[in-house]
Amino acid sequence: MGKDLKKLLKISTSVVDEINASLSNHKNQAVNDFLKIVSKYGSPGEINRKAAKARQFPGLMKRLKKIAPEYIKELNWLKEQRDKQAFISMADYRRKVLGKRAKSLKFKDNLAVTLEISALQYFPFLIEEAKQAIKKKELMPGRYIRVRKMKEQEADGDLLAVAAAMQIVGASYVETLDTKGTDGSNVHLGGPATITGYFGGVGQPNDHALMWLDEFLYYYTTYGVKEVLNINPGTVLLGYFLHKIGVDIEFKISVFMGNDNPYAAFWTLIGAKLFSRPDGSTPLIGFNWSNSINNETMEITAQFRRDLNFEDLVRFEHHITETYKSIVRQPYDRLKELVVVADHVANISAKHEGAPPAIEKKRQHPSNILDYFRDKKEIEQSGEMLALQRNYLDKHDSVNRTARALIRRGLGVIPAQKLHFYG
Repeated sequence: MGKDLKKLLKISTSVVDEINASLSNHKNQAVNDFLKIVSKYGSPGEINRKAAKARQFPGLMKRLKKIAPEYIKELNWLKEQRDKQAFISMADYRRKVLGKRAKSLKFKDNLAVTLEISALQYFPFLIEEAKQAIKKKELMPGRYIRVRKMKEQEADGDLLAVAAAMQIVGASYVETLDTKGTDGSNVHLGGPATITGYFGGVGQPNDHALMWLDEFLYYYTTYGVKEVLNINPGTVLLGYFLHKIGVDIEFKISVFMGNDNPYAAFWTLIGAKLFSRPDGSTPLIGFNWSNSINNETMEITAQFRRDLNFEDLVRFEHHITETYKSIVRQPYDRLKELVVVADHVANISAKHEGAPPAIEKKRQHPSNILDYFRDKKEIEQSGEMLALQRNYLDKHDSVNRTARALIRRGLGVIPAQKLHFYG
């Protein structure tokens, strides 16, 4: 009986034909409005060429010199440290964690977990992190998430500096665009008095989906920003559209989307498959799980992720720690669960957005998600920039805590690829 019922779930080719007919209908205003935004930047090939040029390292440094010349010295220092192999090698890091056992232990590098940190708000934080990593022989993350206001960091040089730094260290990174419900576009969002507004998600209402698309293409073609955070079903679809027509962008889906069960994840991956290119590629390179999921949800989802040939393409990004204030109930610490599931589920990213709760509660200024939305000028005037830097370095410590736990389990980790060689 089960097999017969499963047959009823199969999608008819006639249904797919109807979808295709709607997409290609010259009167489809939604698609026409999408293409109108794209045309502002040129053909897909022209758009990609602009992005590739904008992403070139010499060009980034030249532009940065005009905006924030003080960052050039820091970037050159970072490059020098990389070139002289000042950062600990993976072999030495494993010996540091395991001692003599490191030589005989066979690691499951095919299940290597990406070390991820969030959020890298200010470029100087990265330099302080690098100095600590060299001094204490620690790993730098292989993936960075950024949630800073785009226009603000465009003006002060952080956008260029981080883009250059990521090429130096060999890490992937994600920017969060300014066009989102928290920019005032969603009339329901405010403080606790309007909490029900969040039940529909953070949101990008009405024409803001197209504004997001426009903003994405601006930063893609002007700065080479390839990967951004995605928080809304509409902009997820626009991201699929953009990649499908040939623009080589990527995105990750935010925790705010609420993928909190296998069926939500299945729907997300079905959409990615429907709009994948002929070569099977998708712009969806990862999605954050809701903080409420358990290991079984990842295990079940891993089955159909594999069926759809997305295991190597779509990363499961899972919060191991969260900011201490304003987002989850504390204590929140998923490390013990991670080392269990990472033993058999591939392509996981361990995201660190705070210190372990025991550390956080001792801080005079515990990490707070609301700090992401503060203006840099206001933070400096409050005298709290060093406190936020301490919060960031606590997250770095969390990254290494996770790395040690995974290595003890015989699992591989993915740090900044150009800093921590395996020789």
